[in-house]
Formats: sequence, structure tokens, C-alpha cells
Amino acid sequence: MTPKILEKLKEIEERRGVEILLAVESGSRAWGFASPDSDYDIRFIYRHEKDWYLSPWDKDETIEFMTEDDLDGSGWDLRKTFHLLLKSNAALLSWFYSPIVYVKNKRFYDLFKPLADECFSPVAVFYHYLSMSKKYLEACRGDEVKLKSYFYLLRTALTGKWILEKGTVPPVLFSELLVLTDDFIREKTENLIALKATKDESYHHPNDRELFWFLETMIKDSEEKAKGLNGGNTNKAKMEKVFGKYWTYKNLRYETAV
Repeated sequence: MTPKILEKLKEIEERRGVEILLAVESGSRAWGFASPDSDYDIRFIYRHEKDWYLSPWDKDETIEFMTEDDLDGSGWDLRKTFHLLLKSNAALLSWFYSPIVYVKNKRFYDLFKPLADECFSPVAVFYHYLSMSKKYLEACRGDEVKLKSYFYLLRTALTGKWILEKGTVPPVLFSELLVLTDDFIREKTENLIALKATKDESYHHPNDRELFWFLETMIKDSEEKAKGLNGGNTNKAKMEKVFGKYWTYKNLRYETAV
């Protein structure tokens, strides 16, 4: 599928007159628990030519596409990316940690990745995932639950716990979050991962009450412990310097996926 994805990204560049700086997988395939019918969730950052940014008028800063062969694409312009970085946007931060990279402009990545790490706000990202985990907790209270929703609950709850215990940008790979569980919970979860790889996204599964209780308790404990979390180290002057510095270099074409 990678050649089709790269072909589609090239088409976007040519049709929209942009350069894609980073393109990654973001979703169940990147997390490591895809179903056979999971979409390819392609997320990317792009830039226009310099003159595009000199206009006084608001412009569309998002590109989206959906293809018949399950390519779900969404990209943000460079300027919008900086605005979201200032807010420590959880989705944006995760793109820089995706294990599946389709396109990477080295100059952009080398300038932007350290800045993204510095702007990481534990309190902002934690509460983003806490809100999601509470939503999925309610969706998974029944005797039978959508297995896809159960994994969203697992991932968001463990991500919140990671931020509390590690204080760093949480990993994208779900398997790396399992270090926060004991052997009993890890075995249950790994068995569900193996099952999900054989079932489509609509599959419902009997609720595992032990696992559900573990997650419900974790979310409550995490919310209580989060009261002392700190914000990020955003520095607008430094961000502006990075934004300007990027334009001083001749464009370096990207590295494509292996």
C-alpha cells in the first residue's frame, strides 16, 4: 500500500501547489492493533511557497482526502502547525513519534522535532486523553462491547498514566504502553490484540470485567494524581525564530518510506 500512499501524496503536492514536509500513519495501524479492514490514516504537514504567507487574508490551512481504497488523509499547513504546537496539540505531537513514516523532510524535522518536545505540556495532553478515556469508558460498560472502542479505551487510559509516571510525550506504539501494566493485564491485552487482527472493525466482544475494572480504577486514580501536572515551555520568540530559520535554507527534498 505504501506506493499508493506516496503516489497520492505526490498528486496532492502537484494539484495543490504545496510541499509535504512530514507524512505519517496515525491510527490503529501505527498503534499496532489494526483490524483487517482498518483504514490507512495518513496525517501530514505541508507548506506553500513563501509568498502565500504574505497575504493579509485568512486561507484554508487544511487538506483532506478519502479514496476508494481506504486512504484517509488529513494535513495541516505549516502556519497552522505552529499554532497547534503552541497549544501542545496531542495529535500533532504524536505524528513525530509514529513508527510508520511515509515522507520526511530532514531539514524540517531536525528543526521542528526538538521544538515540539519543548512545547509538550503534560497537563494539556493529559486532559485531552482523560476526556477521551472517559468517553470510551462509558461506551464499554455493556455486556458486549465494540472491540475497537475497547482498544481506544485501553490506549487513552494508559497514555494518561504514561504522562503521569514518565512525564514525556507518550509513545504511539501501544505495545510500549503495556510496560505500565502487570503480567496478568498484559496477557489479557495481548490476547485481545491477536483477536482484533482477525476481526473487522464492527466486531463486538464479551466485556472482560476484570480488565474493565482495572481501566476504570486507573482512570479515577490518574485524574486524582493529575492535579499537580505542569504546563509546557512554549516560547513564542523561539518558535518564530525556528519558523523564520526554516525559510533561510534551500529546500531539501524529503526522504520517502522504506
